[in-house]
Amino acid sequence: MGKTFFFSDVHLGAGDAVAEKNKQKKLLSFLDYVAENGERLFILGDLFEFWFEYRTVIPRGYTPILSALERLRERGIDLHYVAGNHDLWIRDFWTGEMGIRVHFEPIEYTIAGKRFFLHHGDGVFKKDRGYRLLKRVFRNRANIFLYSLLHPDIGIPLAKWAANLSRNHQKDEPFYDDDYRELAAKKFSEGFDYAIFGHLHHPLLTDFGNKFYVNLGDWMGHFTYGVFDGEKFQLLRWDSDGL
Repeated sequence: MGKTFFFSDVHLGAGDAVAEKNKQKKLLSFLDYVAENGERLFILGDLFEFWFEYRTVIPRGYTPILSALERLRERGIDLHYVAGNHDLWIRDFWTGEMGIRVHFEPIEYTIAGKRFFLHHGDGVFKKDRGYRLLKRVFRNRANIFLYSLLHPDIGIPLAKWAANLSRNHQKDEPFYDDDYRELAAKKFSEGFDYAIFGHLHHPLLTDFGNKFYVNLGDWMGHFTYGVFDGEKFQLLRWDSDGL
């Protein structure tokens, strides 16, 4: 059985040129490793700092990663993308052009008899009522169409500015994951073995009595990923011996 890999929160395009070059180099080498060793890959959202899908335009800097994912598909890797809070305007590019299954809501998946609950993590905080309302507005098809009428030279920088504003606001908040742990415990009571999230940018692997609550961290400073070999789940750091 091939391995199943998980990662989230790369936010390609968020940093300066040096940081982005380093991030992209690490991610490309990781995806090459997945191609050689993986059976499936789950990306739990926010691969890019923002994703707005014009019909004929892909933002500069995204092509190498998209090409690497295409190579994974050609190798027969089963690819899944769980949309995050920076992925609000996805149309049909991922599924039609890339062959990646896109999930706009949390998903349930069984691997080697183990049940996985997979969620980007946005909207889990109980106080995020405003965000949950805003999410419905952003994913409204009419609003997506209206935004697409903006020229990409206007629409893309505007989207990047808004994405940076949102992320920088969250960065200043103290780390808190009680609501995530509560949701994980609920899923464990329903029979799940793993509850895996992104969004918090804080790598965690916590044992709840042979059931595991996981946050995948990020690829902005931690460069962490999850791997399940059919028996054991590990949370590791790329280019290191692990956590």
